[in-house]
Amino acid sequence: MTTKSSAQNTSIPPLVIRSAIVASLGGLLFGFDTAVISGAEEKLTKLYALSSMGEGMIVAIATIGTICGAIVAGKLADRFGRKPILFWIGILFGVGALATALAPVPPLVTAADGTVSASSAFPITFFMVFRFLGGVGVGLSSVVAPIYTAEIAPARVRGRLVGLVQFNIVFGILLAYASNAVIREIAHEDTAWRWMLGVMAVPAVFFLIFLATVPETPRWLLAHGHEERAVKISERLTTTQEESNEQIAEMKAQIAEDAAGGKVAFFTRRYRKVILMAFCIAMFNQLSGINAILYYAPKVMKLAGGAEVLGDAFLGDAFPYIGSVIVGLMNLIATMAALTVIDKLGRRQLMIVGSIGYLISLGFLAGMMFAYEGGVFQEGSAAPVWLILLGLLAFIASHAFGQGSVIWVFISEIFPNRVRARGQSLGSLTHWVFAFITTYAFPVLTDKLGGGFAFGIFFLAMVGQLFWVLKVMPETKGIPLEEMEEKLGLTND
Repeated sequence: MTTKSSAQNTSIPPLVIRSAIVASLGGLLFGFDTAVISGAEEKLTKLYALSSMGEGMIVAIATIGTICGAIVAGKLADRFGRKPILFWIGILFGVGALATALAPVPPLVTAADGTVSASSAFPITFFMVFRFLGGVGVGLSSVVAPIYTAEIAPARVRGRLVGLVQFNIVFGILLAYASNAVIREIAHEDTAWRWMLGVMAVPAVFFLIFLATVPETPRWLLAHGHEERAVKISERLTTTQEESNEQIAEMKAQIAEDAAGGKVAFFTRRYRKVILMAFCIAMFNQLSGINAILYYAPKVMKLAGGAEVLGDAFLGDAFPYIGSVIVGLMNLIATMAALTVIDKLGRRQLMIVGSIGYLISLGFLAGMMFAYEGGVFQEGSAAPVWLILLGLLAFIASHAFGQGSVIWVFISEIFPNRVRARGQSLGSLTHWVFAFITTYAFPVLTDKLGGGFAFGIFFLAMVGQLFWVLKVMPETKGIPLEEMEEKLGLTND
């Protein structure tokens, strides 16, 4: 029998709200760092005399850092605590932002054959080292921020608060595009790229300041023998003593169960099915071209004449950057829409809708780029520019409503509790490896073969995704995690 005092309270304690907001700022930094390079890469390519392969590497080096950060994030957070790693995330973002903004620029030399190159390798090496460190921060944040939020929040509001991290990742992408567009207009052409990269130090500083006001998670404290601190923090994170007692009891039981179970082998026949599922959804996520488009959004619109065609008539050569802001806004709107229906429509249904949207938008983009590059459009026509922007909006909406909202929820649900952390790490590692491949290859493909060919590859990959969703992907909506093993046929070795 439930008394009034023990009845479920719908209010959320202030400390929970503050902690979730602070953790979500880590997601915002994650999203900001992902997209901010889009505004600076063209100028950097000129300053460092980079080839298309060099252009790809200066952007993709951050994803290598992300891979490294994602690999070690779980172990570091388990050993040292969630809050200390969040602190170092802020440091890495801040230092990476300031160092890349202050990176030296080499004098350029022209060879006898007219080839232009940098006189020294040190400046580009300096830039890439600190871009790499910023990427490490992204990798750490992609793992630790959701973990911290999930552990700090009562079960009744956990889904909404963890979703706040994803929302802020997307919001950070939008802010990066917006700041790039504004800075490009108000800063001198020679220094705008420095301000674009350096401005991220501002939210990083605020993140570090606010982080001092939130606690370590009770679960980590209990697991490391700090029961008294864990209990006190749990009482501040819940609305009643009964709720706090239940939370502590559940944590103790789970920790004891994990300890009794010992080390469980991961790469076994038993988990082969879910391992392949996690690998496939993460692989398809990046083979859609999403990160390549986020990183190179202004470049894509310039490929269709965005700067030249609309140069005098509409916003000057800033149009590609304004277009990126519009793309980022669509990403935010579609993400919000998906988060409101994911538990109603289900994960598989969102993936089907998103996959069909991918095929329509990518097929359209490939066709438009082939037509533009083939001279179908009259010289100076603005039509391809607007059509490419329309295609990008449809693409980003398809991604945000499908893959973008489903991937991490799906991966967290399909793995049993005893191997869930390793399953999440596998998904994150796969995601970032393919992010590196697509990010590095995109400028090479567009320069050597054209934008139509690049989008055509993404289109073919999404044909594979739709087939995989229809034939392989299970629906996980509304299934208790404890029953998921039986649903997926993992109960037998």
